[in-house]
Order: sequence, then structure tokens, then C-alpha cells
Amino acid sequence: MQPTILSDSARPSTEELAAEARRVRAARQRAILCVLGAAATFAVAAAAVKALRGEVPLMQVILFRNLLAVPVLLGLAIMAARKAGRSASLAALLTTRQPWAHAQRVLWGLVGMFGSFYGYVYLPLATVTALSFTMPFFLAALSVPMLGEKLERGRMIAMLVGFGGVLVMLRPWQGLEQTGLPLLPVLVVLAGALGWALAMITIRRMGDNGESGATIVLWFALGGTVVGGLAAIPGWDWPDARQWALLLAVGVVSAFAQLLMTAAYRSGETTLIAPFEYSGILWTTALGALIWEEWPDAWSAAGIIVLVAGGLGMWWMNTRPAPRGR
Repeated sequence: MQPTILSDSARPSTEELAAEARRVRAARQRAILCVLGAAATFAVAAAAVKALRGEVPLMQVILFRNLLAVPVLLGLAIMAARKAGRSASLAALLTTRQPWAHAQRVLWGLVGMFGSFYGYVYLPLATVTALSFTMPFFLAALSVPMLGEKLERGRMIAMLVGFGGVLVMLRPWQGLEQTGLPLLPVLVVLAGALGWALAMITIRRMGDNGESGATIVLWFALGGTVVGGLAAIPGWDWPDARQWALLLAVGVVSAFAQLLMTAAYRSGETTLIAPFEYSGILWTTALGALIWEEWPDAWSAAGIIVLVAGGLGMWWMNTRPAPRGR
């Protein structure tokens, strides 16, 4: 077959190429700003959870976090369905052939959310954020037995570096009483990160089986609301005016953060913007220091740096071009 030769009139002009380059550059800048804003607003939501000081049962916090997100996610799902030319009715959006997979997604997602919220109460904000970034390492390790993926040497090294950062933060060789970090909350946060990793694997399986993203997020928001509500009933404690305000902030700010994160990943490439999610550590460090005087000591700061380095290494291994000849 002869190659197609474009006529001069069919070739993009210099002005058109320049305009396209400006459009791409603007979209990337917008995506980066959105992910930075999302990281900042998630940090504000975390601060609101911490400000509750454990006075409101965590399952109530989780209930309102999910309940207030439902309208936002429903609106996004309806817009996405209409744009794709599909039915935007609630029944159509919730139709699924994978109810058990959605149940698993809700379970693991709630484990992840509980782990983070529990940590915010008992640990410095920056520490919880850093520990939560172990999720990609758990995901890489679990993808081998559960998804049949191969763990390359570079990814394994990055994973070990990340977990090494956790050990530096905990420094078990000094004894727990010297670290200032209570062991139980640390373990709960790490269990939450493991829960998020299992949730991601469940989502990947559902996606491979043809489930739409809108259906997945809606089932989680609704399932999280129902399960959170049922779990909150036995220990229900009516919030006062201050607590209601903080609960409202957790839900509304988290929903706004989700909007920003969604806009970021719709405007820019994942390989470009994913590293900017680590700015969350800067935001939570700043809020923790300003509000609660949570200044990380040298060991904690070093551990956070090592953990972030491992995470960025994992990101680079997942996005670098494949070697030629493969």
C-alpha cells in the first residue's frame, strides 16, 4: 500500500500547530492546578476530621462523608452517561451484573476510609498522609497473586524503599516509647492503605469485566452510606452545633476535592499529574503545624522523604517507556 501524501492544504498550518500546543499546555496546567487543589482540599477535610477529636463516632463521620458525596457523584454520573449517549436514569446507572464485586468494593473502601479517619484522630496529619501513600506498594505486591501481574525488580526495589521509609518513621530499634507514635493507630492506617489497595484491585477487575466507572462510584457512595448508617446506629451520639459544622465540612470539602481530582484526571495525563498528589504531605504538614503544632521530628521527616521517594520510584517504573525489543 502506498503511503498517503497530504497536500499542502491538508497539512496543519503553523498557526494551527501553535494553537494546539497552547491548548495542550493549558490543559496540562489546569490539570496540575486541579490536582494541587484536590490535595489541599483533602487536607482540609482531614483537618476537619481531626478537629472532631474523636468526639463523634467514626462510623457517623464516615456516614456523612459518603452521604454528602452522593449528590455530587450522582450529578457527575448523569453528565457522563448523557455525554456517552446512555440512559441517565438512576436504575440504568445502578444496573450491574457484579453485585458481589460491588459489595467487596464497598467493604474494602470503608476499611480504607476508617483507617485514614482513625489515624487523623491519633496521629499527626502528615504522618497519616505519608502512611496512606503505602497503598501503591500494597497494590503492587497484591497484583502478583490476585491479578497475575509480574513484579519487576525495579518496582520491587521501589516498594521495599517505601516500606523502609515506614520503618524509619517508626524506628522500632529505639522502642515504641521513643517514637511518639502509638502503634495501634499506625497499624490501623496501614490496614486502611491495604484496604484501599484491595479496593483498587476489585475496581480493576470490575473494569476488565465491562463495568462503567459511573456505576462503580455510585455503588460505593450509596453502599458506604447504607453500611455507615447501619454501623453508626448502635453508638449514635447526636452532634452539637460545632460538630455538625465539622461533619458538614468533611462531606462538602471531600466532595469538592473529588470534583477537582476528577477534573484533573480528565484534563491531563495520569503520568503527568500523579506525582503532584504527593503535595498532600506538604498541605497536611502545614495544617498540622499551624493548628496543632505537629512539627515532624528528624526521623519522621526522613521517613516521609524515603517513603515519597519510593512512591515516585514506583510511579516512574510504571510509566517509563518499555525497553526496545520487547
